[in-house]
Amino acid sequence: MTISTTAAVAPLTTQDAETLVEAARSAAESAGVTVAVTVVDAGGHLLAFRRDDRAVLIAGETSTRKAYTALQLNAPTADLVDAVQPGGLFHTLPTALDKPLLFIAGGVPVQRDGRLIGAIGVGGGAPEQDHGFATAAVDALARA
Repeated sequence: MTISTTAAVAPLTTQDAETLVEAARSAAESAGVTVAVTVVDAGGHLLAFRRDDRAVLIAGETSTRKAYTALQLNAPTADLVDAVQPGGLFHTLPTALDKPLLFIAGGVPVQRDGRLIGAIGVGGGAPEQDHGFATAAVDALARA
């Protein structure tokens, strides 16, 4: 008989998701940027979504794809941009899969106790801004 010694990690909750959305939105608002924010759980299922009514329409789609990409590869999308360039490790990945991957900064995985529990994606600002807003949200959740 084998006994597992792995401690259970609490999943990302809807309350956590709302904390992430509000923190990212607040960071964007402070910078004068209108955004869309998507939060997915560890299974890639939508937990929360909010698009500022002044954000460009495509921001909703990009935030969702960034969150999904960060989750699937367990890495910030900002760290993956070079990997999909010609000659990069994942060059053919965006076209090889029938999945909504997007290799633009703004997606960040969410971990708890070193375990992947979901991801956040932010769209609407410049890629480096979106990454900063998503990172600020993950930091705010860690402090909560």
